[in-house]
Amino acid sequence: MTIKEIASESGYGVGTVSRVINNNGSVSDKARARIMKVIEEHNYQPNENAKRLKIQSHYGIAVIVKGRSNALFESVIERMHQAVQTKGYQFIPYYIDQDDNEVEKAREILNERNPYGIIFLGSNLEFFNKDYNISIPSVIVTADASELNLKNVSSVSVDDLRAASFMTDYLLDLGHKNIGVIGGNPDLSRPSSMRLIGVNSSFIKHRMNFDVNKNYAYGRFSLRGGYVAARDLIKKFPDLTAIIAMSDLMAIGAIRALNELGKKCPEDISVTGFDGIEIADYTVPGLTTIRQDADGLALRSVEILINSIENGTEAVHEIVPYILKTGESTGKV
Repeated sequence: MTIKEIASESGYGVGTVSRVINNNGSVSDKARARIMKVIEEHNYQPNENAKRLKIQSHYGIAVIVKGRSNALFESVIERMHQAVQTKGYQFIPYYIDQDDNEVEKAREILNERNPYGIIFLGSNLEFFNKDYNISIPSVIVTADASELNLKNVSSVSVDDLRAASFMTDYLLDLGHKNIGVIGGNPDLSRPSSMRLIGVNSSFIKHRMNFDVNKNYAYGRFSLRGGYVAARDLIKKFPDLTAIIAMSDLMAIGAIRALNELGKKCPEDISVTGFDGIEIADYTVPGLTTIRQDADGLALRSVEILINSIENGTEAVHEIVPYILKTGESTGKV
């Protein structure tokens, strides 16, 4: 009998079973009693072979988070934490800079902690394309990883391209023609590159030209990053009437920059965000934004990962829905 079989028969997760066997970590009396009953009924011997010892050495689920100021990620992490613990696993978050190599960090974690699986929250798929040789189950969240064709790497994401195109259509329908964009470095940020493609596709559909050199400025996904990027954008594109920010925090920073430059939002320049974080409902003016499903991103990623850990399922790739939430930060030209 294996740990997976004990977990299946007892109704608890592999992580909970492992903690009972190793007498390591907190487990409820009810769970411990049920698992021990199954172990005793089958006369399970934890140390009967090296394979089982290897399985028992796993520790928790690692979550690698890119960036420390992403408000959407904060919401997703909170929900993930609850879902992982409910399944009986330890939740182990690691924070790295938004430009760092998450694959290198994953190798480091694998050597130090040997987790059951890894969740990547925010990712640059180029790091995976180059040399990804980690064999444990993994899920990339907020980026579609289907193109990687890795059997152990799943993904849960929003259709960034379509969402950005939809937002651009909305502004063009309001009469805006001089639209600028602020976001991350498209060479390092998968969401930024896909959203930029989405904006451009909308321009092409409306038989208009989007000049990246003039219409785009990038910065970090933060209040300060949005503030700096907006000032840079206005300097090289003074005629713009609308700014598409690739995160709500960037949008809020951009509105601050407009105020300092003596421009009103939306009377002079409309501003849109992306994420749908709670604070966007309380800004003045209230933010027009693409609202991502934080619950869906968190819960599905955990469900997919644990199903892969416990049942050996191969990679799946899911797209969660988004909605356009209109606020007072946009208006007609």
